[in-house]
Amino acid sequence: MAKNLKETYTTEIAAKLKEEFGYSNIHQVPKVVKVIVNRGLGEASQNAKALESSIREVATITGQKPVVTRAKKAIAGFKIRQGMPVGVMVTLRGDRMYAFLERLINLALPRIRDFRGISPKSFDGRGNYSLGVKEQLIFPEIDYDTIDQIRGFDISIVTTANTDEEGRALLKEMGMPFRTN
Repeated sequence: MAKNLKETYTTEIAAKLKEEFGYSNIHQVPKVVKVIVNRGLGEASQNAKALESSIREVATITGQKPVVTRAKKAIAGFKIRQGMPVGVMVTLRGDRMYAFLERLINLALPRIRDFRGISPKSFDGRGNYSLGVKEQLIFPEIDYDTIDQIRGFDISIVTTANTDEEGRALLKEMGMPFRTN
């Protein structure tokens, strides 16, 4: 039986990283804390249907009901008043987080057209990684006939790594397909 990502992390990846960076304690080894999936919806203020379909799609992809994010202040140029819905987001932790990462790495990313790997430069300086997905169709759970419009979303992977180098090593061991050039 194939091991899932969580088991692989605890049995193999943690030991490999401990050896590579010379940690004295197993708790120093970087691990993924949470994954945040966020979709900004500019048109949600005018189009209530866009908000509903986004909630449904993000819930299908992540397996968890998203929270509607609202505007903190009014911006006349964008026709947004305070408290209007401007997006949806989900914070995944524990088993759901590992299940989502596994699907993202093994199923979704390879389905991107002309995929040559993800950028190794999108770290924030503290070992956390962010990537943008241009369309929701890369996830096999989304049926092409049910979507009303192609929309992307942002995925942030928060780790306990102290440096980008440690975070990159952790995600590379988990199977993230980083570009080499």
